[in-house]
Amino acid sequence: MLVEVRAAGVNPVDWKLVTGGLGAVMESVFPVVPGWDVAGVVVGVGMDTPEFSIGDEVMAYARKDVVHAGTFAERVAVPAWSVARKPSALSWEQAGGLPLAGGTALRTLDVLGVRAGDTVLVHAAAGGVGALAVQIAAARGARVIGTASARNHDHLTALGAEPVEYGDGLVAAVRELAPEGVHAVADLVGGQLETTLSVLAPGGRHASIADPSVTEHGGVHVWVRPDGRETARLGELAAAGLLSVEVAGTYGLDQVGEAFAESRSGHVRGKLVIVP
Repeated sequence: MLVEVRAAGVNPVDWKLVTGGLGAVMESVFPVVPGWDVAGVVVGVGMDTPEFSIGDEVMAYARKDVVHAGTFAERVAVPAWSVARKPSALSWEQAGGLPLAGGTALRTLDVLGVRAGDTVLVHAAAGGVGALAVQIAAARGARVIGTASARNHDHLTALGAEPVEYGDGLVAAVRELAPEGVHAVADLVGGQLETTLSVLAPGGRHASIADPSVTEHGGVHVWVRPDGRETARLGELAAAGLLSVEVAGTYGLDQVGEAFAESRSGHVRGKLVIVP
């Protein structure tokens, strides 16, 4: 289908892609338009899309097999199977920032089998993926401990997590909250393997979206694929008031470079969004 873009989320993978960081794993056809998240209005449908009609408000993680025509555009063609309906509870900017980050959080928690009664440690809990992972885990009835700088602790508490500051003393702080160890660890930043193994309870599960080496220590490396059904699950949580998206800033199509610079700073709380 063809979607008129109302908002497109910025993700670290976007600037990593354009700087050549994914050249070994993804084929690109130049010129490349970046962007994998989108929220917008359907303005054209293909021959086999009976579930969608022109005028529908939708959102999608729109990554394709070949990197070429992304979502930082006025219109983008999107495979129907990657699309879900946009919930009215989310603004265009929130919906545009949700699919990839939310899908990554959801897939990671699904891989970990997080459920009610679990104690879960989320590394980088105030980031774009982390804040969504905290909310999804809390909605499942899990107890969530989240790492973040001190300035974000009140924010994490409001999302449903018990905050701890990363850096020296992190292991002791987590152990003080969970003396027997945590049942699951979601590493959303990388470089946390030693800490993860130090706080994990016997038989605990761990996964990382940024550190493939976790597979050598019983963990799972998560790479999320586009799936409209998973995006729809995120929409259901948002519609039920269990999931919100903090928009940290909006940028025009002529400000993508500025958005990338802000994203690369590593200090963004919430989502940056491109608005055509």
